[in-house]
Amino acid sequence: MDKVVSTIQEAIAGVQDGMTIMFGGFGLCGIPENSILALSQSGVKNITCISNNPGVDDFGLGLLVKNKQIKKMIASYVGENATFEQQFLAGEVEVEFNPQGTLAERIRAGGAGIPGFYTPTGVG
Repeated sequence: MDKVVSTIQEAIAGVQDGMTIMFGGFGLCGIPENSILALSQSGVKNITCISNNPGVDDFGLGLLVKNKQIKKMIASYVGENATFEQQFLAGEVEVEFNPQGTLAERIRAGGAGIPGFYTPTGVG
């Protein structure tokens, strides 16, 4: 299977409203900037985002936050985005917090087909 695409629009062509999308990177480093920008311009909405954070106000996932395209954020940290904070406090976006190690293990386990795992943090 050839997974190489010629344009960013081709790369996001299958993204639909309500999808769950995992975004790589850590903080603002190594994020898929072009994909995020294209998604922000696409009009897709009600996205569940998996990432360690929602970016900052005008960069990274902050572009999707600004457009109110994110329905739910699964993250370990959300403290650098004032717009996200306002939306959260207004009940406009749902947040699921995970410790960073637990988030990484959820991603790894999910990719390996493991439906559940143990962490001391999750006990009790």
